[in-house]
Parts: sequence; C-alpha cells; structure tokens
Amino acid sequence: MELYIVFTDTKTNLAKMIKNCTGYPFSHVSLSFTKDLSHMYSFGRKEADNAFIGGFVKEDVRDHLFQRADCAVCKLELNEESYRRIWEYVQRMEREQDLFKYNFTGLFAIALNYNFNRKNAYFCSQFVAEALAAGGIRPVEKPHALITPRDLFSANDLTLIYRGVMREYPYLNPSIEFVTADAFLEAVQ
Repeated sequence: MELYIVFTDTKTNLAKMIKNCTGYPFSHVSLSFTKDLSHMYSFGRKEADNAFIGGFVKEDVRDHLFQRADCAVCKLELNEESYRRIWEYVQRMEREQDLFKYNFTGLFAIALNYNFNRKNAYFCSQFVAEALAAGGIRPVEKPHALITPRDLFSANDLTLIYRGVMREYPYLNPSIEFVTADAFLEAVQ
C-alpha cells in the first residue's frame, strides 16, 4: 500500500514567514491516500484567503493556492494494517473536525524548540506525524509538536516521485481542471 506525503510552498505571506524562520523551501505538508492527490488531508487554512481560520482540512489541489504551489510528492510504502490504521485515524478526525483547531501557538513554540502540545490543536507536520504514528510509523525520533516539514522530508523511508509546480504533477486526475492564478484573480474581482 502507498501513502503520499505532499510538501508545498503556497507562496502566501504565512508560508513566506515560515520559510524565513526554517530556511526550508516547503512550509506545508499533507497526507494523500491516492497518487492523484484527490484525497489529501492536513491542518491549515479553512478559507483560502484567510490564514487565521484554520483546522483540519481536506485539501483540494484545484484551489488557487495549490495551483501555483511548488511541491514535492513522496510515497511511503506501508503494509495493509498500517495503511488502514492511518486511514481510520484521518477519517475519525474528518468526522470530528469541529473539535480540532489549528495550533498557531505551536508554530511559535517550535521556533523556540519548545515542545508545546495543545489539546485538539495541530499544525500540518504535527498532524502528519500523529497520523503516521497511528499506523505505527515514526519517521522522526522527536516529539510530534517539534516535527517540521523538513524533518518529514528527510525521513529514510520516503521516495521522492515528483518535485515541481503542483499544476504540472503528472499523476493529477485528468478530470481536474486548473485555472491560472491570473484567471482566478480576474474571476473574483
């Protein structure tokens, strides 16, 4: 079974701030259960144009933030039991998503290397680490509240399958239509 870990730079102000603090090209990480990225999950903004309303999200690669994003897509080979447990963990979070919040405080704590856990609050890499742990996978030996996208990207068991602009990812579902960022901006004005 294959699970996909998707690293992105959406080029938003928050992404730029995170990249400036980390010195790493990717500020966000998501899990996908499908190679075409049609089932992609993370913790992030619930509204594309508002970084301060965040929580558990099922992400849409057709969203203008992802269309312009630079990305790296890695696959992780799992046994059926690990895959199933991760899927169940994510599905439970999706069903109960109103209970979860985005861990903004954790972003600042991680910059200070302070292991700060808030109940039912996650940032993207913390969520991915927790989901993987539900399947018995520990790609990094550190507390989940201190794991960054860089830590996950450097995990030994990941295989890089694509790096480039998201809209050019070769395995996207052909029924997904992309709109250029300029066309999107024109449509909303």
